[in-house]
Amino acid sequence: MGIFKNRATHVSGRSFTCVREGLTISGTAFIPENEGKIPAIIISHGFMATQMTVKMYAEKMAAAGVAAFIFDYNGGGVGSKSSGKSTEMSVLTEIKDLKTVIEYVSSLETVDASGLFLMGCSQGGFVSGMTAAQLKEKIKGLIMFYPALCIPDDARKGHMMFSEFDPQNIPDTFRCGPMKLGKCYAEDAQQLDFTEELKGYRGPVLIIHGDADPIVNVSYSERARNAYSEGQCRLTVLPGAGHGFKGTDDRIAIQTAVGFLKEQERI
Repeated sequence: MGIFKNRATHVSGRSFTCVREGLTISGTAFIPENEGKIPAIIISHGFMATQMTVKMYAEKMAAAGVAAFIFDYNGGGVGSKSSGKSTEMSVLTEIKDLKTVIEYVSSLETVDASGLFLMGCSQGGFVSGMTAAQLKEKIKGLIMFYPALCIPDDARKGHMMFSEFDPQNIPDTFRCGPMKLGKCYAEDAQQLDFTEELKGYRGPVLIIHGDADPIVNVSYSERARNAYSEGQCRLTVLPGAGHGFKGTDDRIAIQTAVGFLKEQERI
């Protein structure tokens, strides 16, 4: 059954868990009542955040007829309900977490595993993009909101968000605002080239980014668009929007994302 055949005004969330290397990942599923299997989207939160920051997106997707799943990355945010230490988290461990959630979602009887989409905000966008490139045709479409593609460059410079360090002599742990990070966070990022990490994906891509983003310059998303095949990636730039959408920008972003999913039904 295609996307948006049956709409619902509200879909209640229910908790789920899955395990990666002994670490429990806690999430919430929003699955509309439907006959037969339906497409699904897994939405990833950003750095230092939790699933609650993307709950509204999941509710909107589910109300439109798509099974939506959100979760806390292991050690990935303040107030996370998942296991894991922040000092053992990096973009590479988050890829492992996301793949674990993908396996769980794909195994559900209500989900059409051939219609699986990934969506992510900030660091979650970067992680979703890299995961899509690794899983290739298993992912039907990719959506990234203000993806934090600057992480590798920032790690090589020794300036990441609220933290500064010697990039040639990274300390075992360092603070980034309210979170303590481990050496692996910076080391894993330093080895990445985001254009190489993303371009292995051949499916449709939507990137939405604000041109007033003070954390991730929109030029990173422009470079990402150019890394994909011609016509594969659509970049929507929101004038005046910062890092994290609010108000009208948020409404435009989710409407654009829902429209993107509708288009894929005809692919």
